[in-house]
Amino acid sequence: MKKKYKYVLYTLLGVGIVVAILLYLFAIDIAVLNPKGMIAHKQRTLFIAATLLMLIIVIPVFILTIYISWKYREGNTKAKYTPDWDKNHLIESIWWGFPCVIVVVLSVLAWKSSHDLDPFKPIDTDKKPLKIQVVALQWKWLFIYPEHNIATVNFFQVPVDMPIDFEITADAPMNSFWLPQLGGQIYAMPGMKSKLYLIANDAGSYSGSSANLSGAGFAGMTFVAKASSEADFNVWVQLLKETATPLNLDEYNKLAEPSSYNPVASYVLAKEDLFESIVMKYMMPMQQQQGK
Repeated sequence: MKKKYKYVLYTLLGVGIVVAILLYLFAIDIAVLNPKGMIAHKQRTLFIAATLLMLIIVIPVFILTIYISWKYREGNTKAKYTPDWDKNHLIESIWWGFPCVIVVVLSVLAWKSSHDLDPFKPIDTDKKPLKIQVVALQWKWLFIYPEHNIATVNFFQVPVDMPIDFEITADAPMNSFWLPQLGGQIYAMPGMKSKLYLIANDAGSYSGSSANLSGAGFAGMTFVAKASSEADFNVWVQLLKETATPLNLDEYNKLAEPSSYNPVASYVLAKEDLFESIVMKYMMPMQQQQGK
């Protein structure tokens, strides 16, 4: 095969691989690349920007690797041996200068986004945030609505365009709460309370999961977050209040026992400070809490 035909073949092969990868990415639903909330949109933009910046270095390196390997292969007797490039200031400036500039740009992006996307930073809207208290159990999720006096297992519902004020803890080994289409993950630890502010700007049902290996039931530690109109949310809350099981301390202790692939369940809170009791149980004996 003539040399020019080889180059055409390799070029077409490379273009075909790139097109196939792009088609694959657009054809499947990758949660982090299909955001449904403001925070997730900003995180995707940051992810894409950082990736493209790094590709400025990565792509030329791969191209040069292939080119040099081909040109200086053993069978190419016409290749000129020129090893003394260490005095070429132009080339030195290019392969050190570009990475330094990209590192500086990435540092600025990281610094700005770390403050802009701080999970403890409230979302600035004209609506009052909806507080949801999250407890990572073994292996399930408990969601408590302290302002509505209800709780759910492996499912929660929120109004569209309303900020969500998550308070997160664990009553099991350390875990991680992750809802990729609305935002990044944050750890849930016994005896500690984390914060996370998210918002859903599109109606729909979104899958969440644990992002931290936590034992045999890890694969089934998933949940669904549903974003609906505020009217539908209020109807859902009222229905739960009328039909759900009371969640007192005894019922909670049964729920907290290790179990896998739990179905969705709903409760009416019989203990208003349940979340604080869960956090504080690792600070003092439960018997002392009950006596106060």
